[in-house]
Amino acid sequence: MPLKTAQSLAWNLAKTLMTIMVIVRTGNGYAVMPWDEFDGNPAELVHEYDPFPS
Repeated sequence: MPLKTAQSLAWNLAKTLMTIMVIVRTGNGYAVMPWDEFDGNPAELVHEYDPFPS
């Protein structure tokens, strides 16, 4: 999916599900997933959305 769509989706899911969401670069664009499900290369991470600001 395009980056702009991934950013919007990640922010919405983080706020709705109250969990940390990450955007990951893939071969076909970008993907959004919960932080605890990501087990890939940390260099592929684009951004992290944390609904609990510190």
